[in-house]
Amino acid sequence: MSLSPSPSRTSLVAAVGAAALFAAGCGGDDACGPGGATSGLTATAGTATISYGTLTSGLNNDCPASDAPAGVVSVTVFGFQVGGAGSITLCISRPDKLADNSQTLGHDAASAQVRIVDLNGDVDGCSYTVDRAKPITGIATAHGMCDNGADPAGFALTLEGMLSFTRTCDTTTDSVQVMLHGTETVRTAVAF
Repeated sequence: MSLSPSPSRTSLVAAVGAAALFAAGCGGDDACGPGGATSGLTATAGTATISYGTLTSGLNNDCPASDAPAGVVSVTVFGFQVGGAGSITLCISRPDKLADNSQTLGHDAASAQVRIVDLNGDVDGCSYTVDRAKPITGIATAHGMCDNGADPAGFALTLEGMLSFTRTCDTTTDSVQVMLHGTETVRTAVAF
């Protein structure tokens, strides 16, 4: 009886080990990249709906976390309103944690792990801008995020939250409650 491993057993052990490493690098997802998970990212304020797309991420280190391990760089995500002049900007301090878990949405480091830096748009002659004086609640999750957001395959980002917009229509300005929800593909860039 031989005590050395058979070639098939060695291959199986190697394959299981590689799969474990691969899963660890992608936050437990089966593959890097967004897959088919996108449904669109929208901000709904009453009867007005603003859609965002063309999301791109950069390893800009715009909102570094003081507790981040060596090599983890904060990720900035920027996108555009579909069919309008608006935009969305987010900052993810700990992409290594977002790859495995949901994180809170908010305005700043004291209130959130994923910050909504800017969110605005225009619909039917009215402009909408995130109201920074009012709280943001909700969560962000990522699917297929590998290498702390640096993998060129990109990832899918899901946002589910509530916030307020300042709405300006002609000379009238008011505040409206907004539901931010959906999943969108994020393309990865080194920095922008």
